[in-house]
Amino acid sequence: MEHVPPPAEELALLDRELTQLDARRAQLLTRRAWLVSALQPQAPNAPRWSTPPVGHGWAPGQPWGSAPRTAKPSGPPRSAQNVLLTLGGLLLTVAAVAFTLVSWGSMGIGGRSAVLALVTLAALAAPVVLLRRKLAATAEALAALALVLTLLDAYAVHAVAAPDADGLTFTAVASAVLAALWTAYGLALGKLHLPLPAAVFFVQWPLLLGAWAAGAPAIVVGWALLATAVLDGAIALWGKGLGVRVTAGVGLAVMGSAALLTGLAESLTADGPLGAVLPGTLLLTAAVAALAGAWRAPNGYAQLGGVVAGLAAVAAVGGVLRAAVPGAWHVPVYLLCGLALLSVVRTPLPRSAGRGALAAAGAVVAGALLWAVPPVAAVLLGPVELVAEVWAGAPDGFRGALGESMRWSETAAAPVVLAVVAGLLRAAYRWWPSLVRVAAPLGTPGAAARGAAGAGALALGWGTLLLAAATLGVPYPVAVALETVLVAGLLLVAVRGAERGAGDAGTAEAEAEGAGAGAAGGGRSAVAVTALVGAVGGAVSVGLLSLAAEAATYAVFGALVVLFAGAALRTRAVVEQAVCAVAAVVWGTVLTGCAARSLELAPHEAAPLLLVAPAVTVLLGARLRLHPVALPVELTGALGALVAVGLSAQEAPFLALVLALCGVLAAGAAVRPERRPAAGYVAAALFVAATWVRLAASEVSAPEAYTLPVTVPALVVGVLRRRKDSEASSWTAYGPALAATLLPSLAVAWTDPDWLRPLLLGVAALVITLLGAKFRLQALLLLGGAVLALDTLHELAPYVVQVAGALPRWLPPALAGLLLLAAGATYEQRLREARKLKDLLGRMR
Repeated sequence: MEHVPPPAEELALLDRELTQLDARRAQLLTRRAWLVSALQPQAPNAPRWSTPPVGHGWAPGQPWGSAPRTAKPSGPPRSAQNVLLTLGGLLLTVAAVAFTLVSWGSMGIGGRSAVLALVTLAALAAPVVLLRRKLAATAEALAALALVLTLLDAYAVHAVAAPDADGLTFTAVASAVLAALWTAYGLALGKLHLPLPAAVFFVQWPLLLGAWAAGAPAIVVGWALLATAVLDGAIALWGKGLGVRVTAGVGLAVMGSAALLTGLAESLTADGPLGAVLPGTLLLTAAVAALAGAWRAPNGYAQLGGVVAGLAAVAAVGGVLRAAVPGAWHVPVYLLCGLALLSVVRTPLPRSAGRGALAAAGAVVAGALLWAVPPVAAVLLGPVELVAEVWAGAPDGFRGALGESMRWSETAAAPVVLAVVAGLLRAAYRWWPSLVRVAAPLGTPGAAARGAAGAGALALGWGTLLLAAATLGVPYPVAVALETVLVAGLLLVAVRGAERGAGDAGTAEAEAEGAGAGAAGGGRSAVAVTALVGAVGGAVSVGLLSLAAEAATYAVFGALVVLFAGAALRTRAVVEQAVCAVAAVVWGTVLTGCAARSLELAPHEAAPLLLVAPAVTVLLGARLRLHPVALPVELTGALGALVAVGLSAQEAPFLALVLALCGVLAAGAAVRPERRPAAGYVAAALFVAATWVRLAASEVSAPEAYTLPVTVPALVVGVLRRRKDSEASSWTAYGPALAATLLPSLAVAWTDPDWLRPLLLGVAALVITLLGAKFRLQALLLLGGAVLALDTLHELAPYVVQVAGALPRWLPPALAGLLLLAAGATYEQRLREARKLKDLLGRMR
């Protein structure tokens, strides 16, 4: 226990501590007073400060606030001053607005003009005096008030002096006058931050509102927007002050975007090439202005200017050419204009502006691909509809197999777009070192860029051929053969890429130096991956397409099995081997399903035939042994076996047969030591399941006649095993034998209305539970206890239901709530007991 002093002694201790605190506080206050006086400006004849005062300047018995007074700051804190000025300016503004809107009608025209003029002039003149007295914050607040008053003056002039004037015209003129006024005012009082940004804000409206008031056409409004944006750009580049530049930048973004959108809309809706010339001129002017600004802007803004200039130029030139070609060819026209931007690598543009122009070219190409790629997806996924009508007959041409939802006339130019982009990427991939040297002034592309170019060229080339075949409407056999050949080609590229670690780059690229050689490796890897993914996707597509005709189905899936199996044997890369081998197993499983359909077998009758592919995978696993591909192949075969089990589920005899055959396959896999731990248990479970399904199909009502002859010898074997190895688990020795009898008997007992079977089962489960508790055998304790609990629940269920029906309906929820409360209140104790039980079970064998 801690010592507690008497009250008198404790009071003396507290007094001493308070005295020490007073002394220390007095010293700090004295030091602070000296520092403040030393920092204040000295009078001409005042003595300069010297040695700081010595001592604490404190007398005993003085209260806390009796320390020497310190010099106070000349004014309130800056934040408090800003709050006061802001509130004062707001109150004055509200008063001015209330006067103008409410009290205006009670005065004559002279009084109105005189009051507003005097107040405005006073608000404009006051900051001059305040700045001379170095009261910048107060001057800024009055300048804000003057800004509001000038707006009220403009409103008053329109309401009284020119009530018949057009609102838009008057607003345009007033904006111009206010812009000039605040520009002059801001330049005259350079220390104020508000006038010049306000002038920039007013500059945004004269041209736009003037064109709108004059009823000018949209193209004239676009020119007004562009002129305003150019002025904003000049202010953003050469203006002084952050507020001016930010305001001008916002105006440039808004007005420039509006001008570009106006020109683009007019270009897209032009009736012919001549009609698109004026919008094109507007867009070209915007491009020149953006490029001129990019020469002087910082790097990030210069790159943005290059992007805007490139896109505007493409829209201008492409809009004129677009009007001269049919509607299906509009996108290729813009694509060619976008590709023409790539010539900026040869121009002396600044580095950032050139990168921006290249980004604009990339955006145009990406937009064209977004238009051309969806038809390719439709070609690949269109044959999904044939699944519902397998072998209904060969359709009339490739288009007939893809459905009638596609508008092929509108996508006639899509293959051209894909071919152009694919050819460009292929050229970049092939002559990469030369491209790196040419593009060096704008930056050196990395290795990933070459890989992306090669992969993109391969994918787009594949899509070009598929979409061209669909667009031309080739016959159905030609389409099937073409897709199969494309799959073979993609597999060849994937295998070669996996073997060499690179694509077919050529001797010149193999001897390339530095970045070129490093890029080659990255490109080859990306090309190989793309080829493998494309091969799998193309195989799925052509497989679906072949479902229209029986002969085509066998031919295609047979070819796919051969191609993917050959690729798996040919390549040495593990991932490629695994993917190809798994795909070959899948196609083989589909072939067995097709054979069952040709034999006109019902689904449950076809299930045993589907086990051919899993059997082959077990044999392959035995042949491959520890090879990394063995496990994926066997797992794929297991999935095929699951499909067979699902097909046979409706007929119990066939389900028992399929389960038994699956057990045989699992037992065959369990022969191998590396598969024995998992496959052995699976085989045992499958055999047991097959047995009981067969017994259930035969309507056996006394399963004990079949289980006890198995259980007794199995228990004898378990006892002998435990004698030889006392550390053997009880689950291994006794678990299978006990489960073979207890579980089936429990299942039958739950549907048995008689009392004898549940009684005998309960007695047996009780004996087993007691033996498990006595000899500390986990399998006996848990199996016997679980069966005993379920058997007891089955016997007591009718009485529980009867009692529950007689109880009030509120009682079960109340009891459940109390139980939860009790469990929560004793949670820690229950948790400790659960851990003890877990440890106890864990120590059992």
